[in-house]
Amino acid sequence: MSHSKYLPRSRGVSRLYAHLVLVTKYRLDTMSPKMIEYLQQVSVELCQKWQAECIEVNGEENHLHVVFRYAPQMQLSKFINNFKSVSSRKVRKEFETELRQFYWDWSKGFWSDGYSIDSVGFAPLEVLKKYVQNQRKDCSPPLRSDSQAFHPDSHLNG
Repeated sequence: MSHSKYLPRSRGVSRLYAHLVLVTKYRLDTMSPKMIEYLQQVSVELCQKWQAECIEVNGEENHLHVVFRYAPQMQLSKFINNFKSVSSRKVRKEFETELRQFYWDWSKGFWSDGYSIDSVGFAPLEVLKKYVQNQRKDCSPPLRSDSQAFHPDSHLNG
């Protein structure tokens, strides 16, 4: 499916994209490249379950970026809560040995309580995709073309 085309539904068409950032519990550097690869697969499955299109997923040791396309009928808060619950359960089951050395209270989950969700206009989608693809590289292109470049992780520090 071309990302530039409108998504038809019974009552209209849409071209909605979002950029979700999830941070590991206590912002610990727990995600290995193998875990990120596993979470990429889980993300595709979860988006399909919610009738969304997973466009790009990548991350670093302590956070995950997910760019997805969705229909206006989707309740983002419910999707995000389900995404966090299911992905946390799956990654903790798949990588229990590795993760138990970081998390002393296993019942607290894998992800931090909060998250970041941003809408993405069509124009900067390719820039955003490149940004997510280039995680773990020294390249962090600005998301805006003006002189006040915005880094999507800047509001997560703290």
